[in-house]
Amino acid sequence: MQPQQPYAAPAPVVSEPPRNRTRTVVLSLIAGLLLGVAGTGAAWMLSGGTASAGEGAAADARAACRALEGFDPAKATAKGAPGEIALNRYAAAGALSTAAAAGDARYKPLAQAVRGSRERFSMTFEFDAEVKKELDRARSLCEDL
Repeated sequence: MQPQQPYAAPAPVVSEPPRNRTRTVVLSLIAGLLLGVAGTGAAWMLSGGTASAGEGAAADARAACRALEGFDPAKATAKGAPGEIALNRYAAAGALSTAAAAGDARYKPLAQAVRGSRERFSMTFEFDAEVKKELDRARSLCEDL
């Protein structure tokens, strides 16, 4: 008779963390980075070069207003190119109005209105009455430039 072999317990199964979640987070971070770079690039292209800070602030404010003119809130939640274009114009208006306010305090109300609109939109992801109110205020300030 042969000696009995002791019972060998199966090796524990080590499961890997779900890669799908990690991939989603990484892709989201990359998309956010690309949108930020695109917005900054658009802001830089729209602002152009000027001789002084005061002239630069005025040019930035005008460029922010041009970006707002081309921004259609109805397209901001659209899929594909129309949505990307709308969101990048919205981001460019935010960056340029902030730059204008940094260069000249006269443009702070414009920057605050655009920022207020964007902050409210980022909380609701829709253009509700409060978002539209701030956006309308920003556009009204643009009319006076």
